[in-house]
Amino acid sequence: MKLQKEIVKGLATYTILLIRMEKDNRLLPTHLSLFTGLFVCWQRNGFISPFNVTRKTLMAFSKVASIATYHKSIRELDEYGYIRYQPSYHPKQGSLVYWSEA
Repeated sequence: MKLQKEIVKGLATYTILLIRMEKDNRLLPTHLSLFTGLFVCWQRNGFISPFNVTRKTLMAFSKVASIATYHKSIRELDEYGYIRYQPSYHPKQGSLVYWSEA
């Protein structure tokens, strides 16, 4: 029952943030794609925030091919308030992402 509530809450948060993103003229398709990849990682982590991510995994999910584009996009998602990104610089540990509460 608790997991089901977390799923519903997670989907509601994702939907609210997507609606907000739709109106944000600063965002490009790479932001939306990366954000969707972050959602998948958050979902796989049981909707617990913060959660660990790796650049390799997120780039694969989002189909972002350029490391520079990846770093620019994730930094901007953080700056714009959609997530809070805490880079790790440790290749195995991954970075922490805090999901916005919308």
